[in-house]
Amino acid sequence: MIPRAGGVIISAVLALAVAASRCDAQAVAEPEHYRTEDYRAPTPATLRGAQVIATAQAEAIWQANSGVFVDVMPHVARPANLPAGTIWREKQRLNIPGSTWLADTGYGELSAAAEGYLRQGLERITGGDRAKLLVIYCLRDCWMSWNMAKRAISWGYSNVAWYPDGTDGWQDAGLPLSEAAPAPQPGQ
Repeated sequence: MIPRAGGVIISAVLALAVAASRCDAQAVAEPEHYRTEDYRAPTPATLRGAQVIATAQAEAIWQANSGVFVDVMPHVARPANLPAGTIWREKQRLNIPGSTWLADTGYGELSAAAEGYLRQGLERITGGDRAKLLVIYCLRDCWMSWNMAKRAISWGYSNVAWYPDGTDGWQDAGLPLSEAAPAPQPGQ
């Protein structure tokens, strides 16, 4: 006969084991190609060719200024067809201080203009050094950062860190955020 306290502990351990196995069963497999839909959904725990980092690692890189941070959150621009005089309020984007916001570059398929913007932006912020540490993020459960990190790897960037918790994880840790604006498009 197991004492009552021991039984409670065993029950708790078994419940945790069952919960952990359910989480593993729901784990997202790393796809071969870019994600092209449902961008706000659970992401894989891995990205071939990249280092996957947690908030503590991202903070250490940020504190040491040993990498460049790239925010890929989409930007909702003022619609071109808004009638004159219509009030438009930009949605504020807070990101990790010192980041470059390369807006709209995490989609699975990029237009030629978006690809050019991304290539030029990466070239500019790395100074052409494809071995420079890139820390790529968006929000938690956002495939945009996963896609963009995968794309950077495919273009020969060899030191890519994907930060899947993004600004959500950063904010949850009580770390500072700053108001951001997208990097200008070529010709702006």
